[in-house]
Amino acid sequence: MQAEQVIEKILSDARAQAEAIKKQAEDREAAETARLKEDLTRFEQETKTLAEKAGADERSQRLAVARMEVAKEYLAAKAGLLDEVFAQARQSVEKLPDGEYRELMARLMAEAVETGDEKVVPGKNDARIDAGLVAEVNARLKDKGKLALADQKHNFGAGFLLQRGKVRTNVSIDVLVQQARKDLEIEVAKDLFSNNAGAGRSR
Repeated sequence: MQAEQVIEKILSDARAQAEAIKKQAEDREAAETARLKEDLTRFEQETKTLAEKAGADERSQRLAVARMEVAKEYLAAKAGLLDEVFAQARQSVEKLPDGEYRELMARLMAEAVETGDEKVVPGKNDARIDAGLVAEVNARLKDKGKLALADQKHNFGAGFLLQRGKVRTNVSIDVLVQQARKDLEIEVAKDLFSNNAGAGRSR
């Protein structure tokens, strides 16, 4: 399973969650508007002389406060949701079955190779990137395959570095997810929060 597919599955679930949040916010705004209209009607009945000015001012002020609260809730929901989505994406990649994980790492390693004689430096907690995996990637690279497993490990959790001299290519899981977030965050934010929960819509 490719990392992009894992992340897209989690994003799909997140979109459903975000749509539910959006619907709740819109329902709350509609209910607040309806309540404010009822308050305004009652206010107009009690004090007809001052209703037009005072009622309009009151309605405008209370609607502005309500919209501000909805907007704040939506911004917090967006930030929290995206953080959770990509944290889950990282965990999902790390928890892939050994066969799927090793295949993913082998594919990423083969794609990241430039010269073919780099050292493979696994993450400190990544026991699945071993000499056998490196040998498998070398076989895929054929004549170019001269990768070697480094004696040391790097201080990130999972994934690997390809190192040749002072040149390093970081293919850690954290970097993989960060790249996916950079690519997808704008799209997700636009799709789910483009209207900012309707907070700025005039009524």
